[in-house]
Amino acid sequence: MAAGSSSSMPPPKPVPAWLNSAAWASKPRSPVRSSYSFKEIGTIQRDKSAPPLAEIGAQEDNHPSSSSGGTVRGGGGGGQQTDALNQARGNGFEASSQQLSRRRIHLAELQRLSSQGIPDSASIRAISWKVLLGYLPKNQDDWATELAKKRAEYLIFRNEMIINPSEVTRRKEQMEAMKAADMEAKEGLLLRHEITHNDHPLSLGSSSVWHQFFQDTELAEQINRDVKRTHPDMDFFCGPTAYAYENQEALKRILFIFAKLNPGIRYVQGMNEVLAPLYYVFKTDKDEDNAAHAEEDAFFCFVELLSDFRDHFCQQLDNSAVGIRSTIAQLNALLRRQDEELWRHLEYTSKVNPQFYAFRWITLLLTQEFSFFDSLRLWDSLLSNPDGPLEILLRVCCAMLLCERSRLLAGDFTTNLKLLQHYPAVDMQHLLRVADGLS
Repeated sequence: MAAGSSSSMPPPKPVPAWLNSAAWASKPRSPVRSSYSFKEIGTIQRDKSAPPLAEIGAQEDNHPSSSSGGTVRGGGGGGQQTDALNQARGNGFEASSQQLSRRRIHLAELQRLSSQGIPDSASIRAISWKVLLGYLPKNQDDWATELAKKRAEYLIFRNEMIINPSEVTRRKEQMEAMKAADMEAKEGLLLRHEITHNDHPLSLGSSSVWHQFFQDTELAEQINRDVKRTHPDMDFFCGPTAYAYENQEALKRILFIFAKLNPGIRYVQGMNEVLAPLYYVFKTDKDEDNAAHAEEDAFFCFVELLSDFRDHFCQQLDNSAVGIRSTIAQLNALLRRQDEELWRHLEYTSKVNPQFYAFRWITLLLTQEFSFFDSLRLWDSLLSNPDGPLEILLRVCCAMLLCERSRLLAGDFTTNLKLLQHYPAVDMQHLLRVADGLS
């Protein structure tokens, strides 16, 4: 149902400006240096036993006083940690905690720390991503107000857009009855109710609420198919539990509401993969109150993230200067500048069109090329880049080609295409170091 059809419920201020097409312009970035040193990458590991984050603001008041000792995540190896590594890990946790505990967060410093990898402990990654995406303001005094406003706004979207047409019809009948009763009281005569076909389930009119419902059903079925395939190896998304079912339903609602608010884009296959990391990080937040509102927070952060990539999902812009083919051409040009021999081999010898592999790499932000938890580490760098995530995304994609240089130079079309469409396991820290060295 369209957002304005529920007359009994006052709408929010019209759909926020940043959700309309005009707001998809690139967001201003903080003036900090365009590249970071990754010397410390590898020393900031995911922590199982570090103390909880202190004083993150009002949202952290109920955080437990000791860590829960969760499972170590990501692709890191096992074995005993050295004292030096433990010390470095603690320093990374302490630095991130200290930055987030400031009354006014210094965005450039948070970007620098996040680019080196955000610790999994406490709520550090969840809050850092929200700040980096602009969902949370830099002033912590405004957090509670902003969160309450956005979460209430999402609830209105949900109530207005996910509704059975029979409920719409019932509301209309109630309004008609009220109007008739009012007219009778004023004039003493009850006017005959005008019969309309717009509310009939068999109506083919575009203004029919049932016609819109059937269109929405098709959209919901498409989203449902994709969401059920989201990380099937993870119990969080696809396990045989009520918890996994709840998470799937939340993903479906977010994508459905996004599609309704953005008719020019609607839903495009793969958006579920871009949403999944955001929802996971927010839902597994150690702060129970924030975790309970993961759906609302993930929706707005998803919108903010796609503001940098929306044109890649719009088929009408594929051949434009801002479309996906233009972005792939930028990657191809970057590879040529870095390694012309490799570029020529892929372009002319093995004839591997970059669209065959780079389309998925770029549109899905590399979520399908690495393990889920390696992707989270990669996103720490993507979201913290002051020049925007696309700039570093292209450098990482180019680094992926350079890291497999010898195999690609020795391969033919079939071998290289298979390699690039099923990228081998890689040390994420090394890959980021290579990407950082590109210009």
